[in-house]
Amino acid sequence: MEMTEVLVEFPHLIDPRSGRPLMERTVLVANTSNMPVAAREASIYTGVTIAEYYRDMGFDVVLVADSTSRWAEALREMSGRLEEMPAEEGYPSYLASRLAEFYERAGRVRALGSPERAGSVTLVGAVSPSGADFTEPVTTHTIRFIKTFWALDTRLAYSRHYPSINWMQSYSGYLEDVAKWWKQNISEEWYDLRAQSYHILQREDTLKEIVRLLGPEALPDEEKLILEVARMIKIGILQQNSFDKVDTYCSPEKQLKLVRLMVKFHKEAQRALKEGAQLADIRAMPIITSLLKAKFEISDEQVGRLDNLEQTMTEQFRQVTAREEVKVVV
Repeated sequence: MEMTEVLVEFPHLIDPRSGRPLMERTVLVANTSNMPVAAREASIYTGVTIAEYYRDMGFDVVLVADSTSRWAEALREMSGRLEEMPAEEGYPSYLASRLAEFYERAGRVRALGSPERAGSVTLVGAVSPSGADFTEPVTTHTIRFIKTFWALDTRLAYSRHYPSINWMQSYSGYLEDVAKWWKQNISEEWYDLRAQSYHILQREDTLKEIVRLLGPEALPDEEKLILEVARMIKIGILQQNSFDKVDTYCSPEKQLKLVRLMVKFHKEAQRALKEGAQLADIRAMPIITSLLKAKFEISDEQVGRLDNLEQTMTEQFRQVTAREEVKVVV
């Protein structure tokens, strides 16, 4: 069914960079579950060999293996038929080394011969553990060998939060390398802004257990504010609509400014609370709606409008604080 959808839909998808059908530069290796076990086991090697062929021609290739769990199951079935000694959960003892051999074929190379050319292969392996059990062998061995992991969360998918990537379980081992790129090409602020926004999400994840037991009213205003800002980050940044003309793509400059606005809102709200402002007044500020809609309403060519939002936010916080000062004087 999934392969049928790819064959039906891909010819109609247009590459936004070239304006040509995406199918023109797509190679499909199809081995469905009802095909022979040996074919399923060999398909992953067929795909990566084709990818290396184009890499040596000087192209940058992305290989999506969906899924390595089904491939490992074929490997287990073949191992059983060969009467090999089974290891954990019936998988062969060489499962880890086979996975490592596959992922180590990714990378960037300078090809031999002339003309001089460089190409790369990027491997994206989908792991589909039964019952979302991340402790099963294929998942644990995959996590050992890779440095970037996106954990898809069914709860996020059921709540219509797409992409449904769990921000607490996912990680990247390339943070330092990515930070250098952001520093050189976009802004030196990126690393600190990322750390501050991630800290807010971590704190919100910790507070959720208290909220489940006692309810949100048991929290002080400072921690209620954490929940509010985390909600804004999730809706205004982490959530994305691939069918929206503006939100389907976001430039690095726009990403940085959106994160900066959320972090600044948190700092300004903390300061306002310390100066006596009410959390209800902060939650009622019109700027919150503007921040949540910015990803839809402001395109990459209009990122300067985000600076105007920052000025508006500063002015609205000034008004909230001044209102409380007037109440105290009266």
